[in-house]
Formats: sequence, C-alpha cells, structure tokens
Amino acid sequence: MVRWPCRVAWAAVLLVAGCAAPGSHAPPFARVPYEAFSRQAAVAIALGEWRLWGSRVDNDPISYAPTDLDAIPERQEGLWQRVGEYWWQGMDAGERDARYTGKHDAKGKVFPARINGRFAWSAAFISYVMRIAGAGRAFPYAPAHSTYIDAAVRDQTPLLTAEDPAVYAPRVGDIVCFGRDRAAGLRFHDLPTDGFFPAHCGIVTGEPQGEIDMVGGNVDDAVVMTQVATLPGGLLSDAIFPWLVVLRVNAPS
Repeated sequence: MVRWPCRVAWAAVLLVAGCAAPGSHAPPFARVPYEAFSRQAAVAIALGEWRLWGSRVDNDPISYAPTDLDAIPERQEGLWQRVGEYWWQGMDAGERDARYTGKHDAKGKVFPARINGRFAWSAAFISYVMRIAGAGRAFPYAPAHSTYIDAAVRDQTPLLTAEDPAVYAPRVGDIVCFGRDRAAGLRFHDLPTDGFFPAHCGIVTGEPQGEIDMVGGNVDDAVVMTQVATLPGGLLSDAIFPWLVVLRVNAPS
C-alpha cells in the first residue's frame, strides 16, 4: 500500500496541487485555482446545483421507478445540457466520457432513455463539484466513484482519507459512499479493490439532529437531496443504504 510520508498542512498541499492543475475544460478560476479548496465551497456548489434541479428531496431513492422515460429530468431542455457541463468540466481533457450529456453519447447522438444507466453521471457530478470548488490535482476526477474511493484507501490523494463508516461519523463536506448492484455486499474491509465496481456517492451538506443531508447527482435522474438517518454519535444508519466508506475531506469547514 502506497502511503504519503507525512500529512502536510492542507493549504500547502492544495496550493501545490492547484499550481500543477491538469489540462481540463474547467474555467481558469477552478483550473488555477483562484482560491484554495474548502468544504464550504464544495457544499455551496452542491446545494446550488440541487436548487437548480428543483430542490427535490427523496429519502428512499432506491424505489424510484419512472413510468415515462422521456419525461425524466436529465433529458429535459436546460437540464440535459447541465449534465453535459458536469461531464465536460468534471473530467480531464481527453476523457471520452467528457462528451456525454444527459441524453447524448460521445458522438453527440441521442441515446434511448431505456439505456441511460450506461451513461450514469453521479461520479461526474462529484468530480464537477470538487473541480469547481478548487480541488485542482488533489482530487482524482473520474467517471466512476470506485476510482477515487480506491485512491483514497491507498492514500494516493492528499485531499481524501478513507474512513470506516462503522466507526467514523461524517461531517459536512465529507463524501459518503455505498456499493450498488453486484457491489452492494462490499464493506470497508474489502477495500481497495482490483478495479471498477458500481457505487454511489453524495456530498454531506447538512447535519440536522438525528440525520445528515446528502446531495448526489443522477439520483432519480436529477440532483437530489437524501436525508439519511444517523445513530447515536452521528454514525450512519444502514437501514436503506449499504454504506461502504466515508471519504473524509482534508480541508477546513
């Protein structure tokens, strides 16, 4: 397992990371970046996107089952383009997936709504938020959550520390993740993995009494907030989601 020789101050790490930001489609203020990354910035950006999508709250998104696929939010005017921005600005330059939108493939062709799962954009949303918040090269931008989950477990990114959700209570600005489909049985002790696995992650945007607010992309084909119950001490309840890892963000509140 590769480990950083020491935990340097977050500001110094992010300053160096920002100066060496990779070529991307992000605007200069995020690519340089103009200001050091902070939890507050990431949370504000995530909440701003949530409001843009209608401030929807769904505490059991697993049960979501649209009857009219052509009416799903991500394919509507003004929103499919926004998904395209998540892909374009969230991915590094040259990433094929950066050309996707909420309803177009990499060649600009409209794909059938029934196969939209092949173009899942929840990781692109997280990558977009972190990029625009000024994470620079400190975050491993990717079209799959498993990429930056495994990077955090291996201590390959200074911005993230992988924490076991059974013992660590997430704070505002952290990223909480669970495995999906064939990876639903994965737990923290199974990490890191040997490659891709399906997962979902959201950004903790609030800590009301007895719960956390989590904002994620591609939830109900939109950006949605989910209010997740917590146990005494703030630990995540697994009543709905099979929690895999909490990515502690190493930046100030």
